Amino acid sequence: MKRKDLIRHLEKNGCEFLREGGNHTVYVNRVEKKVSTVPRHREIDENLAKRICKDLGISRP
Repeated sequence: MKRKDLIRHLEKNGCEFLREGGNHTVYVNRVEKKVSTVPRHREIDENLAKRICKDLGISRP
């Protein structure tokens, strides 16, 4: 899955950009009070995308 598609899915489901880390972007779901990191790669493995969504408490892409 493309990184930009995952970011779009996160933002559409109420997650917000929190900050940039060394090699990752940090997103937060303030409603669920959960945080996850998204690596800065063009392609993100399908299983990793599912894990990020699970960590943030939202539906899978």
